[in-house]
Amino acid sequence: MRATRIAVSAAVLGALALPIVAATSASAAPSEAPATALVSGQCDRLGPWKVGTKAVTIRSKASAKSTAVGVLYVGHKFTVHKTSGNWHYITDKNTGVKGWVSGSYVYREVYTCLH
Repeated sequence: MRATRIAVSAAVLGALALPIVAATSASAAPSEAPATALVSGQCDRLGPWKVGTKAVTIRSKASAKSTAVGVLYVGHKFTVHKTSGNWHYITDKNTGVKGWVSGSYVYREVYTCLH
């Protein structure tokens, strides 16, 4: 049983280390940038805001102790108007409720381009 755990641990660590080894072994940069580098603006743009949990409480102020004015559910579309620390002032497009939500529960989707 212990030998199996050691073998599995070694396999997982080896798989995790492989991208690091591959990244450090590339020593020379290409002499000419690929044509896809011209379109880099599409790869680093931020996507829409998403709810990262089942529901987030919308509050009247940027504080966990402030009055709840609504609930922002997963799948709801919302607009972020401003940010203060880790809090975002939003409008829930489904209900029209405006208020503050914690940045611990909402995030921007980031587009990734694979070349």
